[in-house]
Amino acid sequence: MFKFKIGDTVKITAGKDKGRDGKIEKILPKEGKVVVPGVNLYKKHVKGFGDVKGGVYDIPRPLGFGKIALVCPKCKKVTRVGFSFAGEEKVRICKKCRKEIDTK
Repeated sequence: MFKFKIGDTVKITAGKDKGRDGKIEKILPKEGKVVVPGVNLYKKHVKGFGDVKGGVYDIPRPLGFGKIALVCPKCKKVTRVGFSFAGEEKVRICKKCRKEIDTK
């Protein structure tokens, strides 16, 4: 189980976009990275061919797990993630308010 899931709100803690926040769009587990739209944007020059129009596009690049921190949906604070067992199920908990992060 990962500390981050798709749809979680995160705050960027390092790099050129430090202080910005957004929702996780994609997780790359083998690389230990996430893609957050609108953050860590780079320019890509694309040559037109067929139906694809050429130009310069902004592409969001992945960020490492160590450069982001989860924003707790309950207390709205930047927090670390812990784990506990609710019956037979393993759930994520906020280290600041001690409440479950996973909502069903």
